Amino acid sequence: MSRRQNAKYKIDRRLGENIWGRPKSPVNRREYGPGQHGQRRRSKLSDFGTQLQAKQKLKGHYGNITEKQFRRIYDEAVRRRGDTGENLVGLLERRLDAVVYRSKFVPTVFAARQFINHGHVTVNGQRVNISSYRVREGDVVEVKEKSRQMPLVIEASQSPERDAPDYLDVDFEKMKSTFVRVPKLNDVPYPVHMEPNLVIEFYSR
Repeated sequence: MSRRQNAKYKIDRRLGENIWGRPKSPVNRREYGPGQHGQRRRSKLSDFGTQLQAKQKLKGHYGNITEKQFRRIYDEAVRRRGDTGENLVGLLERRLDAVVYRSKFVPTVFAARQFINHGHVTVNGQRVNISSYRVREGDVVEVKEKSRQMPLVIEASQSPERDAPDYLDVDFEKMKSTFVRVPKLNDVPYPVHMEPNLVIEFYSR
């Protein structure tokens, strides 16, 4: 287990928000930050600090994305036509690990990465073990038949904690999900308020 995955909930406490909406988040019990100075009153953030926090929150929500990967996605969002913030969210939601997570095949985005890496997922019938693989409209993401009875999968699919969004057509009996369309910001079921416009401002400074 990576150090990043092992300490995933530290992001929640550092940002003061439950960015995955999970009951296990320490923010549900302690709203102050980690460390001996965590209970000090939070000082007012500068414009740069607000933008940096928005970037950390959006990047953190998608799990183990490195800064280099996230910056590359941002650069592509800038090159595309249309609203850069919407483009950024659309590209992030097209990642295979995001689709597996949103489809409720696994309980967390971290589990999605591991699930894919271990070869439990196919796209259009072909095994794909790269979590950053970019899904296209009409692609069918499916849990391999041998993997459908894993406790992790059964628990996640039956959990009332969250619902699959409407830009995915999920068949829980066959454990497959069709990526219907690239979502807009308002379509994505973020448990906290995301501000991709501030992320754009951060990188365009």
